[in-house]
Amino acid sequence: MKRASWVEVRGWSLTSPYLIFTLIFFVLPLIWGIALLFIRWNLISPTREFVGLGNFIEAIRSVRVHAAFINTYKIMGIFIPTVLVASLSIALLIHSIPRFKGIIAVCFFLPYLVSGVASSLVVKGILAYNSPLSPLFRALFHDIPDWFGNPFLAVMVICLMITWKLSGYYALIFLSGLSSIPKTLYEAADLDGAGYWTKLFKVTIPMLYPAFYTVLILAVGLTFGIFTEPYMLTGGGPELATQTWYLEIYYQAFSAGRAGYASTVAFINAVVTFFSIIVVRKIMEGWGKAHGWK
Repeated sequence: MKRASWVEVRGWSLTSPYLIFTLIFFVLPLIWGIALLFIRWNLISPTREFVGLGNFIEAIRSVRVHAAFINTYKIMGIFIPTVLVASLSIALLIHSIPRFKGIIAVCFFLPYLVSGVASSLVVKGILAYNSPLSPLFRALFHDIPDWFGNPFLAVMVICLMITWKLSGYYALIFLSGLSSIPKTLYEAADLDGAGYWTKLFKVTIPMLYPAFYTVLILAVGLTFGIFTEPYMLTGGGPELATQTWYLEIYYQAFSAGRAGYASTVAFINAVVTFFSIIVVRKIMEGWGKAHGWK
């Protein structure tokens, strides 16, 4: 009996640092954030005004929130197909190489480790009007495009930056899935006279369902949390074309000093993210069942 008690106490003592960390930095802020949903407070004033559902009504009517909502799905429509094709292509390339797969995979993974601030500053310098690549842009486009002043180009630049950063990371997930596909399936396809593209779409992609499921859920969740690239490059402009949820939360909390309203926007973002992931999950599960996955 004493031995069991000692083991139990030792177990709790070893896990207590993590539990205390979770309580202080996750549970308490979560409770405080829920309380702020119904309060108007500027982070400084000692008094707080209870506004009920006023923050929610304002957020639902806000043009900035509408822009963040629409832009998220706009970015998702560009980013997700691009990153899926790029990461799957990288995985197929690495998988086909007979030697040094690990080293090559690490090279593609390196952009994921690069600071978003650093990469944003580099891209901003490269696409500047007086950058060293200006003559090349003039030769290709007969003028220097207004990369960050044009709504479409600004969104494309941000999507391509995020794709570059995450393709290597997602490629590792696809590479793991490729390694688990039985070679007998390809041998049977060869006997049936299937070519490369037939095997890709009829064997490889269906067998990569778990990898696609994981990558797609991660990518959808990421699009609702984009902050660094638009903050550093466009500030949400031009014309709110690159406005995101996190930009709005940051602006309301730290620039406008509206902690309660910022918490409300964050809560709405969480709800929209949750239901978007649920929809994507249902679609992926339907696709998986159609290809024999349960």
